[in-house]
Amino acid sequence: MSNNYDFSVLKDDDSGDHDQDNSSPKDGEKEKNEEEEKDSNTTKRKVAVPGAGEHPLQYNYTFWYSRRTPGRPTSTQSYEQNIKQIGSFASVEQFWRFYSHMIRPGDLTGHSDFHLFKEGIKPMWEDDANKSGGKWIIRLRKGLASRCWENLILAILGEQFMVGEEICGAVVSVRFQEDIISIWNKTASDQATTARIRDTLRRVLNLPPNTIMEYKTHTDSIK
Repeated sequence: MSNNYDFSVLKDDDSGDHDQDNSSPKDGEKEKNEEEEKDSNTTKRKVAVPGAGEHPLQYNYTFWYSRRTPGRPTSTQSYEQNIKQIGSFASVEQFWRFYSHMIRPGDLTGHSDFHLFKEGIKPMWEDDANKSGGKWIIRLRKGLASRCWENLILAILGEQFMVGEEICGAVVSVRFQEDIISIWNKTASDQATTARIRDTLRRVLNLPPNTIMEYKTHTDSIK
């Protein structure tokens, strides 16, 4: 089955609006879910599963939201307390159910961030999946964040980056003068992967040729 789903046709389709938990997973999935739950022994949350008749995504994802007061120093601990989980999803339909109720980044105020990460990966440098990785950073003038964020997350969910399991997640950061979009990957030292992510970003975001893109390893960010 091709992974380039046509998300647009599903956006207004409420016919699949059944409870997310009413499907009984196949035995193999059940075992896999139990394994995943064992792995994340800190959180005993249920792993998201697609509902009956829904279009499953290749990976499950979680939306997060964070907001902080500018000028106040953030420690890892305060950052972790500040970040709120919106919810996890396993299918195209579940994604639209969350996304259609979320404020667009362009309408957020103050110092706010939306994060979309694979389920089980926290949007923090210290997470095991992120600590050897890095991120492409794109600074956007005001007015572009909503469109770019939507294009970016649809490209991630539709597996358009073609870099195997390298993509960890993405962040849109709303600031006073500008907005920042970043996409995080697992292995900062893999130059072929980071180059492919850069080229795909240019294409899916339809960026002007003079857009400055910067790659930063998380170890640099921590310093």
